[in-house]
Amino acid sequence: MKFLKSFEIVSLSIFTLFIAAGCGGGGGSDQPDLGTVTGVVTMDGQPLPNVVVTFSPENGRPSIARTDEAGNYELGYTAEAKGAVIGKHSVSISTPQENPTPPGQVYKDPVPAKYNSKTTLSADVKAGANTYDFQLESK
Repeated sequence: MKFLKSFEIVSLSIFTLFIAAGCGGGGGSDQPDLGTVTGVVTMDGQPLPNVVVTFSPENGRPSIARTDEAGNYELGYTAEAKGAVIGKHSVSISTPQENPTPPGQVYKDPVPAKYNSKTTLSADVKAGANTYDFQLESK
């Protein structure tokens, strides 16, 4: 579980690096076809703010978003490109760890493992606009 949390942190860090670096730019595009993806994340019927939504395709780079105060998200593929690779994705939703875990303790994500480290969520992104709302349950 600690490894999966570290993987999510690394994924978010890589995504942030792409935003900061601009991913090269110029010339032709090696970018795959994308579909835009938006939606709302709720838990127990209430908007779930400030969680990370990750769509991981079978092959290729994941797309990542952070929900706003109303639980809304829009996936980003790169700093310039919104969306996700067309095709099937495993979806994870997690709460970023804001502060280091004290020694001897393990970080417990408030979002249940069935939505992140042991996700049961999936999505099939099509060309064009896609809306995926996720209604999570805390139990």
